Amino acid sequence: MKIKKGDQVVVISGKYRGKKGKVIRAFPKEDKVMVEGVNIVKKHVRPRKSGEKGQIAEMFAPLHVSNVKLICPKCRKATRVGYKIEGDKKYRICKKCGKEI
Repeated sequence: MKIKKGDQVVVISGKYRGKKGKVIRAFPKEDKVMVEGVNIVKKHVRPRKSGEKGQIAEMFAPLHVSNVKLICPKCRKATRVGYKIEGDKKYRICKKCGKEI
């Protein structure tokens, strides 16, 4: 998976198309990412202690990685991600400007 935790991304399809946010968490086995402020779902939470009320909590749900595009920190454009291998090191590169991410 080419998108990691902490990356700035833009949603390219679905209900939240065009929204930008930071990747909070990545799930490489499922090819999904959680983006801050995007794909908010409401979950009904049961009361834990006696006398406490149940509530409706808002939380972020994961999006499929194919529905987001990385925003290059150098050129500030939504781009695809490539790899470059120099010696023993492997770098992620921006497909638009060619700079290291």
